[in-house]
Amino acid sequence: MKILLSLLFFVLAGLCEIGGGYLVWLWLKEGKGGWLGLAGGIILVLYGIVATFQPTDFGRTYAAYGGVFIVMALLWGWLVDNKRPDQFDLLGGGIVLVGVLVILFWPRH
Repeated sequence: MKILLSLLFFVLAGLCEIGGGYLVWLWLKEGKGGWLGLAGGIILVLYGIVATFQPTDFGRTYAAYGGVFIVMALLWGWLVDNKRPDQFDLLGGGIVLVGVLVILFWPRH
């Protein structure tokens, strides 16, 4: 249960960071309304809060989250921006997911 909860928090944090960043991007890069930038900023603050629910220490949490973020950003690009990942994106995403699993779940003394 602890592993599933941890994965849920990683996905929720990823959605907040990528979604919030995307709204700020739309505001500043594509000239969309300022309310999108404000909403994005609020969602980015929520990202910082969600990450604190992880059971591990800050450094380990953020190191592992970096890998989760990479994979989620590739998925976001594919599903939202219609930019399909190529074979190298998939290979890199797989490599970082192995790193996430090692960081979070490798038995320690």
